[in-house]
Amino acid sequence: MGNAKIRLFVDQPVGQGQVIALNEGQANYLFNVMRLGVGASVLVFDGENGEWRAEVAEAGKRKGLLVCMDQTAPLRMPPDLWLLFAPIKKARTDFIVEKATELGAARVMPVQTRFTNADRIRVDKLRAHAIEAAEQCGGTFVPVVDDVQPLAKVLAAWPADRQILWCNEHLAGVAQALPKGGAAGPWAVLIGPEGGFSEEEQAQLAAMPQVVQASLGPRILRADTAAVAALTLWQAQLGDWA
Repeated sequence: MGNAKIRLFVDQPVGQGQVIALNEGQANYLFNVMRLGVGASVLVFDGENGEWRAEVAEAGKRKGLLVCMDQTAPLRMPPDLWLLFAPIKKARTDFIVEKATELGAARVMPVQTRFTNADRIRVDKLRAHAIEAAEQCGGTFVPVVDDVQPLAKVLAAWPADRQILWCNEHLAGVAQALPKGGAAGPWAVLIGPEGGFSEEEQAQLAAMPQVVQASLGPRILRADTAAVAALTLWQAQLGDWA
C-alpha cells in the first residue's frame, strides 16, 4: 500500500473503485519525473468528493490508470468568500491566485478597472495555478476562477446579500470595520489596481449598502501584498481561522 505523498487533482469523479485515466502531462509527472510504478499510491481529489488514495494500475510514458482505494479526507469547503482584484503583471497575478487558493477563497474574480494596467490575462493559466496551489496546500476544493469582467458590470449585478470588504487606505482598520463574531455569511474582498480606483468607481462602490470600507494599515501595500493581507485579516476575524 505505501504512504502516498503526491497529490493530484483530476477532472474525473473520485470514489471507491473508480478508475482514473491520466492525461499525458499527469502520466509524465508521475512515471517519468517522480518515478512511480504499478502499485504506488497517489492522493487524488476532484474538488467535490474529498481526497482518495489511489493505486497505480497501469504506468506508461504518456498514459496510465489509477484506481481509487479508500478515502483519506472529506471535502473541506472554504468560507463563502470571493476575491475581486484588478490583474497586474503576470507573475504577481499568478501569485494572487495561488495565495487566494491557499488562504481559502471560494471564488477568484479578476476585474477590469479604469486604471488596470496588465497584459492579456490567460484565465486557463490562472485556473491551472489554482489547481497546483490546492495540490500543494492539502486542499480538497479548487476555487472557481472567473473570466475577466468589467468592475462596473460586476457591481451592477452584485447580490444583495453579499458584503464587500473594500480595502481603502484612508479609513479605519479591518479589525474595527468587520463585524465581531457570529456567522460571517457571504462576503467578498476587493483589491484595486496599482493606480487606485477612478472617481466613478469609488462613487459606485460608496453608494452600495453591501460595501464595508477599511484600511490595511498605515503603509500603502502593493496589490499582491494587499490581497494576501486582506484575505488573512478576514479569515482571522470571520473565517475558518477565527
